Amino acid sequence: MDNVELGRMLRNRRQEAGRTIASVAMDAGLSVPYIANLENGRGNPTLSALQQLAAALGTRLEIGLPDESEGAAEPEVPDAVRGLMASPRVRAVARRLAGKRRTQVTAVTERLQDALLALSAVTGDELSERDLDRLLDLLLLSQSELEG
Repeated sequence: MDNVELGRMLRNRRQEAGRTIASVAMDAGLSVPYIANLENGRGNPTLSALQQLAAALGTRLEIGLPDESEGAAEPEVPDAVRGLMASPRVRAVARRLAGKRRTQVTAVTERLQDALLALSAVTGDELSERDLDRLLDLLLLSQSELEG
């Protein structure tokens, strides 16, 4: 897990609990700027700090080492992204792009999802339906530029 993903998980857990950074910081014995930096994918938290944050958020810290013989695990796709990817517009754009590239719609949809997840990692925030629409508009615009 990288720092951006860790930060997103911490922020989501805190927001789901209806907590402020200040209240979590006080319970964890950490500073507000330290937690804010972690949530924004910056910093290099210690194991102790992560354990304190987990306790403050009412959860427990789990650490695992991947078994290299099993191969790379598929990244977990947040429910919000799954919901966005199920929209009729995504399906329509994927069909259009797949037709032009003579490839399968599922392959294009997977690439669109990867692009959405990558943008989310760059911004450090979950992307909204408006962000997805902008991505789709950009793809359609670039496709029409190539044709014209």
